[in-house]
Amino acid sequence: MIILFGLAGSGKGTQGNALAELFGWRTLSVGQAIRDTGDYQEIINRGDLIPDEDVIKLMDKQIAKTEAEGYDVILDGYPRTVAQAKYIAEHLASQVKGAIILDVPKEELYQRLALRAEFESRDDDKERASIDRRFEVFEQNISSILPLLEAKNIPIAHVDGVGEIDEVTARLVATVKKMDKDATIQEQDVNNMGEIEHSYGE
Repeated sequence: MIILFGLAGSGKGTQGNALAELFGWRTLSVGQAIRDTGDYQEIINRGDLIPDEDVIKLMDKQIAKTEAEGYDVILDGYPRTVAQAKYIAEHLASQVKGAIILDVPKEELYQRLALRAEFESRDDDKERASIDRRFEVFEQNISSILPLLEAKNIPIAHVDGVGEIDEVTARLVATVKKMDKDATIQEQDVNNMGEIEHSYGE
C-alpha cells in the first residue's frame, strides 16, 4: 500500500491512476469515494472536511474489498486528518510501504484548478476562498499526519509534481520502487503512457 498526498490540483488523482496502471494495482481516491456517495456536496463546496468516522468506514470498506480481489492499493488523499492517520497507524501500518507528497507551487495549482472547474464542472474548484480553505486545512493536517506515519517507520518522500505528466510519473515510479522492493512494472513502459488520461486531477 502506498499513500499519495498533495494539495488539490497537484495531480495526485492522475498520477495515482497512472501508477495503478503501471504496477497493476488499484487506486482508491477518498475524494472520489466521497463524491460518489452524493451525501456531502454542501460540505465539499465550503472546502471543509467530511466527518472522520464516515471517511474511515467508507475507506475501510473499499480497502478491504480491493485487497480481497487481490490488488495492492494506492491511497489517493487518505488519510486527510489526524484522526484518520491515527487509525491507519494503529490498524494498517504494516501494510503501508510508504507515503509520497506531490509538491506543486500554489500559483500553478490555482491555474490547474481553474481549468478543472471549466472542463469538469467541479463547483468546489471555482471559488478562490474555497480553494484557499482546502489548502489551509491540508497544510494544517499534513504537519501532524506525517509524524504519526514516521513513528511507525513508514518511509516518506517528496516528489516534484511540476512538469509533463509522464515526467512526474517517472519520478513517482522511481520513488515507489525504492519504497516497495516487490513493485514491478507491468507490460506498459513508464515512457509510453498513451492510454492513460492526461489531465490534472485532484
